[in-house]
Amino acid sequence: MTPRQLSFDLPVRTALGREDFFVSPSNAEAVAMIEGWQGWPGRKLILAGPPGAGKTHLAHVWAALSGARIISAKDLSHVDIPTLATGAIAVEDADQLAGDGPAEEALFHLHNLVLAEGHTLLLTAERPPNLWSLGLPDLQSRMQGTMLAQLRAPDDALLAAVLTKLFADRQIAPSPDTIPYLARRMDRSFDTAREVVAMLDATALEEGRAITRALAAQVLDKLAH
Repeated sequence: MTPRQLSFDLPVRTALGREDFFVSPSNAEAVAMIEGWQGWPGRKLILAGPPGAGKTHLAHVWAALSGARIISAKDLSHVDIPTLATGAIAVEDADQLAGDGPAEEALFHLHNLVLAEGHTLLLTAERPPNLWSLGLPDLQSRMQGTMLAQLRAPDDALLAAVLTKLFADRQIAPSPDTIPYLARRMDRSFDTAREVVAMLDATALEEGRAITRALAAQVLDKLAH
């Protein structure tokens, strides 16, 4: 049997449990903050990091710990804020609200109501709040007054673990030497890891091949050109 059942285009099932999150020096502080959520100053935290760094995963871990609901920031202007503020809440991609007046107002009121009701607020973003360029000064000041936990670019161990998880989410079993090879040769970013795994998946299906070091070399050569 080959490492991949090549005749099936299997769905991607993202594993978001705490046991699926690999802790390394680049994210250990952020993980500790999530697990110690009951001690957040002011009962709020911003979790910032590059795309694919694990923000959504950790938001789901925190939701499981705290019973929180998760909402995308872009949906805030379309929901009833007082109802949303009746429990702990995680707002994803909060930095993407910059320039959207109604959404900024909604986040401002949600922030105030959640904390006034004694609940806890988690926000995720790609950048620290001083770089969000929010148009609402009161919201900007509240965001800058929120404790920040940052996810860093991956170290060697984390990059290998991320690749392993991305393959597992796609139900792919690459040859044993594929992941070490990729971790040594590819650009060290989470975005690149996702792109490489997706391209390997597609190429293996198109060409009817198992995912091996040779195929990985072929895909990395394509990306380089």
